[in-house]
Amino acid sequence: MAGTLALFQLADRPDAAPAEMSGTEMAVQVTVETIRPEPIVLATEYSGRVSAARRVEIRPQIGGLILERRVEEGTRISAGEVLFRIDPAPLKADLALAEAALMRAEAAEAHARRAVERSDALLARKAISQQSNDTAHTDLRLAVAGIAEARAAVEHKRLDLEFATLRSPIGGYVAAGLADVGGLVTVGGEKALAVVQDLDKVYVDLRLPADDLDAVLMAAEEGLGPVRIIQDRDGAAPLAGVLKSSDVIVDPGTGYVSVRIETANPKLALLPGMFVRAKLPRGAVPDALLVPEDVVLHTAGGGAQLVVVSPEGKARRRDVVPGARIGNRIIIASGLAPGEVVAIRGQNRVPEGVAVSVEARPAET
Repeated sequence: MAGTLALFQLADRPDAAPAEMSGTEMAVQVTVETIRPEPIVLATEYSGRVSAARRVEIRPQIGGLILERRVEEGTRISAGEVLFRIDPAPLKADLALAEAALMRAEAAEAHARRAVERSDALLARKAISQQSNDTAHTDLRLAVAGIAEARAAVEHKRLDLEFATLRSPIGGYVAAGLADVGGLVTVGGEKALAVVQDLDKVYVDLRLPADDLDAVLMAAEEGLGPVRIIQDRDGAAPLAGVLKSSDVIVDPGTGYVSVRIETANPKLALLPGMFVRAKLPRGAVPDALLVPEDVVLHTAGGGAQLVVVSPEGKARRRDVVPGARIGNRIIIASGLAPGEVVAIRGQNRVPEGVAVSVEARPAET
C-alpha cells in the first residue's frame, strides 16, 4: 500500500519525480541585484495653488470719462506704459482756477508787504500806534499763508491732471475684464479698470501639517535641493522652486500652516489659480538601501520580507522593515546590510521558512 501511494504521488507531480527519485534538489531560478548604499533626499508631496508674484489693480485717482484705452486683454506691457486716458478738460479748467487764485494771493501778499513797510516807517516817527503796525504785520503773514495755500491747490490740480493718464506701475500681463472707452469712472469704485500680473515668477501657496514645518525649514537651510513643482499636464517637466516664506500662525481648526514657494515661470507654464503639486525636501539619508517596490513580499501578518541570496547560492526569505518610498523604490530601514544580494525577479518561487538553492542571474543594467 505504501508503494502504491508513492506511485500515485509521483504520478500527480511528474515534474518532481526525477528529482525525488534521484535524491537531487531542483534550483530555483531568480534574478538578483547587489544592494549598494546611496545618498537620498527625502521629500514629501503637497498640493498648492499658483498666484502671481506681483499683482496690481489699476484704479482711478480722479473721476471722469474714459477717452482712450491703449491696451488689450492678455497683452504684455512694460512698467510705465499708458493704459487709459481720462477726459482732462474739467481738470484743466480746475487748474486754471487754481492758478488764478494763486495770482490773487501773490498780489495780496505784495500789497501787504508794502503796507508793512509804510507802517514800519510811520511807527519809527511815532506817526501811528503800535497796534496799527501789528495789524499790518498780521495781514502780511496771512497773505504769505494765502500764497502757500494757493500754491498747494495748484499742485493738487496739476496732480489731478497727471492722474488723468493711467500708467502701469509694473511690467506684466493684462488680465481679462478691462474697462471700456466711454465708461464713467469714480474714485473708490468697486471694480478695477484693469489688473496687471507679473508672471515671469510665480508663487505656489501650500498648506502642510505643522509637524512637517520644522523638517522642511531645516532642509531648506541645509540646501538639500530645490523644491520640485509638478504639473498635471502631459509631458510637462517639473520646475525648480525655492522656499520663500512660511506663516508663523497655525490654523487652530486644521493644524496646518501656510508655506509659499517661488519659482521661475518660463513660457507661462503656470497660471494664477492653477492647482499643482510640490515636492518639498524634508531630510536626507546618506547611506540608504533601496530596493524596487515590487520585490517586497508581504506576509499574512502584514509584515514585509525580502529574498536574500547568500554567497553559497542559498536563498531565504528575511523579515525587513520598509521605510520611505522614493519613486518606485523603497528604503529598507532595517533587516538588510550593504552589499547583500536580493532577488528582484522570481522571488515568489522561494518558499517561506526554508533556504533553497537558486540559479542566480544578475539584473540587466
